[in-house]
Amino acid sequence: MHSSASGWGNGLLGVIIFSGSLPATRVAVGGFSALFLTSARAVIAALIGVVVLAVLRQARPQRRDLASLTIVAIGVVVGFPLLTALALQHITSARSIVFIGLLPLSTAIFGVLRGGERPRPLFWLFAGLGSATVAGFALTGDGAASLKGDLLMVAAIVLCGLGYAEGAALSRRLGGWQVISWALLLALPLMLVLAVLTWPPVWSGISVPAWIGLAYVSVFSMFVGFIFWYRGLAIGGIARVGQLQQLQPFFGLALAGLLLGEPVAASMIAATAIVVACVFFARRFA
Repeated sequence: MHSSASGWGNGLLGVIIFSGSLPATRVAVGGFSALFLTSARAVIAALIGVVVLAVLRQARPQRRDLASLTIVAIGVVVGFPLLTALALQHITSARSIVFIGLLPLSTAIFGVLRGGERPRPLFWLFAGLGSATVAGFALTGDGAASLKGDLLMVAAIVLCGLGYAEGAALSRRLGGWQVISWALLLALPLMLVLAVLTWPPVWSGISVPAWIGLAYVSVFSMFVGFIFWYRGLAIGGIARVGQLQQLQPFFGLALAGLLLGEPVAASMIAATAIVVACVFFARRFA
């Protein structure tokens, strides 16, 4: 019971932190290119991870862990940040947040493939219904639709689910913050080169909100959030705790409306409510 409560508590904290990622990215791409934002956030987070690893004198991961760490890096260090930054050049953060409703299903599928979990059949029924609701919302369009932006978000969700599941499975042996720290360190050389190549030619015109957005996605979205998220998934189960991501649209839509002044359509709220109801039942059968 204690482990279950700890898993859900850590997972919820991770979701709350991640909820600000897309609104912060939306603000940041107003001042930085998608490529620079992706690389800069990874470099900053990697430097934090290196310091923590050194101070706490963590042992290096074993050779057999490198493949899994590479998958984590591709999924959550490079893939998801880059694809969402590109998507947010075509759609609002409010619209992109609804696609987060697909993340629990993506994470659960990779939890089966990479983590060895076996949810019951009814879990897949409700998880599928939630994902179908998200897909239906995207297909209907709400005035902020963009095929390119929507496809980029779907690709981002697939890679993120893979990175979440792989990292959670590895966290059972290495620990949550260690996994994201080593994955960031692994990607650091590539991200550092990319940051230099996409360095903004002029810095004076970059707004304060863009800097705040960069700071948030670098420190919280790219590092702190993963400390709680990977720990929650490792303790409570990838498929089960992963369903908490269905709460993320609620938090994210509220932030997009309150902080960015973006329109939050009734269809977005309805789709999110249906998805959360599906998650409630999916969790019972995970």
